[in-house]
Amino acid sequence: MTCKGCMERDNVSSGATMEFILLGFSELLHLRVLLFFTFLIVHLVTLAGNMMIFIAVVMEPSRPPMLFFLGQLSAVELCYTLVIVPKALLSLAVGGSPISMLGCAAQMHFFVALGGAECFLLAAMAYDRYVAVCQPLRYAALMGEGLCLRLALACALGAFTVALGLTVAVFRLPFCQPCCIDHFFCDVPAVLRLACTQGYAAELALLAACVLLLLLPFLLILASYLCIAVALLGVTSLVGRGKAFSTCISHLAITLLHYGCATFIYVRPKSNYSPARDKVVSLVYTNVTPLMYPLIYSLRNKEIRGILRKMLRKKKIGELG
Repeated sequence: MTCKGCMERDNVSSGATMEFILLGFSELLHLRVLLFFTFLIVHLVTLAGNMMIFIAVVMEPSRPPMLFFLGQLSAVELCYTLVIVPKALLSLAVGGSPISMLGCAAQMHFFVALGGAECFLLAAMAYDRYVAVCQPLRYAALMGEGLCLRLALACALGAFTVALGLTVAVFRLPFCQPCCIDHFFCDVPAVLRLACTQGYAAELALLAACVLLLLLPFLLILASYLCIAVALLGVTSLVGRGKAFSTCISHLAITLLHYGCATFIYVRPKSNYSPARDKVVSLVYTNVTPLMYPLIYSLRNKEIRGILRKMLRKKKIGELG
């Protein structure tokens, strides 16, 4: 599939251009079949893993706050992959996939909103770990069900609002380059590269979104773990220190994965954009990290392991009955 040339600035601004082409991995056509089935298998395993954790959390009547946030995180990951992967698989199947401007804007909005909600949820989970380690006697009083629900709602609404503002700002720009997005989804840097504006004005909205969705939650996470580290220094027992640290290791691993990839992609000027490199990194945080999240939590979280064991026992009893 070939690219369609975009109109010049005056025509684009009037709304004449209504379609983009997602090139995907068109430079790797000889590996298209292999890539398609690899992504499909990873996608199905990711869906199964996150769905398993989400169902396990929902079926647990007494959910501690960490399990509640973990269920929210699994739901975000389910939606996250469904927004990106089907279109990427279609692009691999046909060697380039058309997407309308409205569809591209919707995909960008939901991708940014879900990614931002994940950042906020990670900050909420860090606060939960801070209270559990630094104020264990007040944990039940501070981390009540009402607070958890309010935090989850604030994460969703905050990310939705910032993503909407960013998407509107991006798609108000004029596009005068060929309408080929050298990516497998409508990522913000890839679409910004098509804008024919000069200077850094087009990147101000992305910078503001990065501050709100990446920097602010990261500072909250950093502050929480600094307090946790100070508290652990006062613990003389190595067993107690190791037990406290083990409750944080899963969250730390996921935070490093998510923020490492997101910072590499978004916190840099448009002039440093590299399509091939960005597609590889995007593959990691849209396919590999969502696949690793259930593995990390199912292996490290004893509550999840316990719930899964109960589910398996009930299934065996049902089959025997």
